[in-house]
Amino acid sequence: MSKEKNATLTQKKKRLLSGEVVSDKMDKTIVVRVVRTFKHPLFGKVLKAEKNYKVHDQNEQAAKGDVVEFQEGRPLSKTKHMHLIRIVKKSDLGVSSVEQTL
Repeated sequence: MSKEKNATLTQKKKRLLSGEVVSDKMDKTIVVRVVRTFKHPLFGKVLKAEKNYKVHDQNEQAAKGDVVEFQEGRPLSKTKHMHLIRIVKKSDLGVSSVEQTL
């Protein structure tokens, strides 16, 4: 039983991130932009940093403009090592353009 306990303790905690989908043009892959703010350690100024992640979307359910939640996982390609967990908020981009034409 001690081996099982040690195995669970040594597992790396997977990062859980959320961001906005920037692109959904690839097959089973979306590009998500994560924006984080932090205070500069010396000057105290609040800075904003953006980073794009390629996220595996097995069912191709996320669209551009959606807010999604994803986490680290095993590597699926050279640059893709994140997996989609859920869609937090669907975008209104498709709905508003259809309503404007009517």
